[in-house]
Amino acid sequence: MKNYENLKAGKLYKVDKDLQKSLSKCWQILLKLNSTKDNGEIIEICKDLFGSIGDGSQVLPPFRCDYGTHIHIGSGTFINFNVSMVDVGEIKIGSNVLIGPGCGIFTAIHPIDPEIRATGVEKSKPIIIEDKVWIGGNATILPGVTIGEGSIIGAGSVVTRDIPEMSIAVGNPAKVVRKITEEDKKYWQEEYDNYLNNIEE
Repeated sequence: MKNYENLKAGKLYKVDKDLQKSLSKCWQILLKLNSTKDNGEIIEICKDLFGSIGDGSQVLPPFRCDYGTHIHIGSGTFINFNVSMVDVGEIKIGSNVLIGPGCGIFTAIHPIDPEIRATGVEKSKPIIIEDKVWIGGNATILPGVTIGEGSIIGAGSVVTRDIPEMSIAVGNPAKVVRKITEEDKKYWQEEYDNYLNNIEE
């Protein structure tokens, strides 16, 4: 169990027989998830797959991960198709988060030294995505990153460092281009009010 303890602690570990069993169990669940088209069944499978998932959250298949149990998702979160999560480390995703198609969320760290890397050892750093974050399609989130509440990550961006709350970040590596302002709030409130009025008509 030492490899498992090291994995949980973010220290160097190697996949042993016990970890391989956990990987195989996850892969079996993923086969079910990625072969069903029934939304109710998808929800039940996700409860079995993830460490935790809140009410109203939705994951569109196909979806990929390593263990599943290291992923925790809040309520009302939407994860679009073709998302991959390398969850050798913990991935915490808040409530009302939007994750676009083709995104990669990767906690694994392989040794820089090629000889050590060839031994198969690795370690990880956790990733935290706070409430109400929107991650555009094909973005990549790298180990150890925290994305602050309400922020937006532009499509195709590579996030290599923490992003503060209520910020818009784009590029490779992703950099904050501006804060989300009261003017943004005012504009979108007007758009939303017009939408509600048109729907009511």
